Amino acid sequence: MKTLTAGADAPDFDLPDQDGERVQLSELVRKGPVVLFFYPAANTPTCTKEACTFRDLASEYAEAGVQRVGISTDSVEKQSGFSQKFGFDYPLLADADGAVTKAYGVRRGLLGVAKRVTFVIDESRQIREVISSEFNGDIHATDALAAARRLAD
Repeated sequence: MKTLTAGADAPDFDLPDQDGERVQLSELVRKGPVVLFFYPAANTPTCTKEACTFRDLASEYAEAGVQRVGISTDSVEKQSGFSQKFGFDYPLLADADGAVTKAYGVRRGLLGVAKRVTFVIDESRQIREVISSEFNGDIHATDALAAARRLAD
């Protein structure tokens, strides 16, 4: 399956976060736009840098009224350790069976892990922008923030 593109409807999901609490996209968007970033694996160098950049831009995201949500095929336990280690202030979702990763078209074939892709999703669950870069984790947070700010204009 190809990666979803701008203009597509974002598939709803119901996944556990790092604390085991259920999170649904349809509930999140009721509070405003969502930046949903998929990453291959917790505690790897580029994924850590990417997730930390999302954390470090917390005030800018709050000012723009945008929620940040990370997702990988890691277990709840691995997401919990990752979140605690780096003090993330946003949910990290565990897509352990890869169903959501597949629905968004970001599942790697044989490995089954997620590609590094970020989706900017508006309140109607429409994907407004897609950021894709496997090796530059920083641009996901900064480019998604810029796209989210454009939604408010």
